[in-house]
Amino acid sequence: MAYLPLVESLTYDQAKMKTQIVENATGGKDLYMEGIFIEGGVRNHNQRVYQVNEIAKACSAISEKIKNGYSVLGEADHPDDLQVNLDRVSHMITNMYMNENTGIGKLKILPTPMGKIVETLLSSGVKLGVSSRGSGNVNESGGVSDFEIVTVDIVAQPSAPNAYPKAIYERVMHDRRRGALWGVAEASRYDNKAQKYLKEEVLRFINNLNKN
Repeated sequence: MAYLPLVESLTYDQAKMKTQIVENATGGKDLYMEGIFIEGGVRNHNQRVYQVNEIAKACSAISEKIKNGYSVLGEADHPDDLQVNLDRVSHMITNMYMNENTGIGKLKILPTPMGKIVETLLSSGVKLGVSSRGSGNVNESGGVSDFEIVTVDIVAQPSAPNAYPKAIYERVMHDRRRGALWGVAEASRYDNKAQKYLKEEVLRFINNLNKN
């Protein structure tokens, strides 16, 4: 067996993702995404199989962290290591539980620069998926044991069913308009009027993605 960092991705459709806008205590509105975060009992596109009991233990551990006041942060990215980079944080996981053989989760989009970009992508109709990030032992047949989830990230929709998603953060950082996009995203944290300009920049970003 080999103890490895494990990243498993689900598209918007595979995750059966739903978005929800909820009014908060201050009179503002919070944006949530909810759906399947990880599947058990099936061989996935990475040729790995997570037993349902392994998924259940991992989901329970995340749930306990949240109940104990621990902030489980996620990125608009899918890095291969297990570190959460604060400059890439876009959301926090608020709930995770089992439903038959799947781990269901809910996450709240945060008003960080990457969170604002994710929010605008969603409001512009972009379908975003999720990518669980964790570690475990993998045997020769692809079976996973001692599985632990570190976080669940938001990733861009792949262009083909079996394609590995390209990270939102990496695409933003390599886009020629990244300075304008990042600057407006930062401004929109403090000025609601900047949201209009953020949407314009994100739409330009989407158009560039479609051309590539």
